[in-house]
Amino acid sequence: MTNKSSSDNQLPAASKGKIHQEIIRVFLRLGLFAFGGPAAHIAMMEDEIVNRRKWVNKEKFVDMLGLTNLIPGPNSTEMAIMLGYAHGGKLGLLLAGVSFILPAMLIVLLFAVLYQKFGSVPSVGHMLDGIKPVVIAIVAQAVYRLGKTVLKNADAAIIAAAAFTAYMLGVKEIPLLLAAAALMLVIRLLRRPDKPTPKPRLHAFEPLSLGMLFLVFLKIGAVLYGSGYVLIAFLRTEFVERFGVLTSQQLIDAVAVGQFTPGPVFTTATFVGYVIHGFPGAIVSTVGIFLPSFLLVLILNPLLERLRASKTLSHILDGLNAGSVALMAAVTVQLGREALVSVPAVIIAIVSAFLLIRYKVNSTWLILGGGLIGLLLPLWR
Repeated sequence: MTNKSSSDNQLPAASKGKIHQEIIRVFLRLGLFAFGGPAAHIAMMEDEIVNRRKWVNKEKFVDMLGLTNLIPGPNSTEMAIMLGYAHGGKLGLLLAGVSFILPAMLIVLLFAVLYQKFGSVPSVGHMLDGIKPVVIAIVAQAVYRLGKTVLKNADAAIIAAAAFTAYMLGVKEIPLLLAAAALMLVIRLLRRPDKPTPKPRLHAFEPLSLGMLFLVFLKIGAVLYGSGYVLIAFLRTEFVERFGVLTSQQLIDAVAVGQFTPGPVFTTATFVGYVIHGFPGAIVSTVGIFLPSFLLVLILNPLLERLRASKTLSHILDGLNAGSVALMAAVTVQLGREALVSVPAVIIAIVSAFLLIRYKVNSTWLILGGGLIGLLLPLWR
């Protein structure tokens, strides 16, 4: 498949414009309806970008997924940035990332304004009761499809099974992925030796200015690995314990807003920034936490082809991909335990999976339908 970014300079201006408009439309919609956390976001991207629009093939998609798991920052946002780069070059990279982040940022900002005015977060629990089972079906379908691409031999299948088991037993993501990569390399080298390929806490609160707020979130975005729970630890250390500008309850409310709104959970930074420094704080916090992801993808994404070209690094990437699919499968199981706790939820998940697989219904419509059912269900009880 032709890499759009490699031929970007040869395209006429009108074609470039259409490509960039398409990137904006697709990622604005994904950002608006991407509920359920990174695994669900990536599943929706796989459905929209790989299956429907065919901007990249499945092999390239899982290579991107493996790379995002190795670098700090929000995985789903980095996937959006990489896909934008693949389809529309450097401008596509910027447009995809901003379009994916913007809906969530604006929604979180709205909740932050309401929170400051009324002192509470509006509840959307019933709507989420209907959306969560749909998310389970979307992620499960993506795991199945990506698994067929990644787990094409016994090596990858065994490593994925081991990674799945290890994650369910409590092993953290980064050590698990590194172990999967190392194990794949050892297995491949022992079986078919290849010739080496040449290389290509503080007790006294500190003052927190607007500039320092930006730097704190820049640091978090540059070093944070893992889930939203890891983000909570960083936010507590910085804003509750070091600077004393948030209470524990405000932190809980900020994380709650980030969890039940669509798009990347890192938009929790928007809420925190607004509570601390109003609209300017919301802007600098959002830019600070996401900026490292844009820079890392811009620097590392062009190296993806070189990684795949090197036999040794290709083995490592295969191991990362097997581990990544295993992580998605494990997250699906964990989400299923939390979401499929009632008969209506199970029915919604089964019907959603059937519509996805049999009729290839767009996941956006299923999420809207699930939310509507969730709102209506209490009226029938």
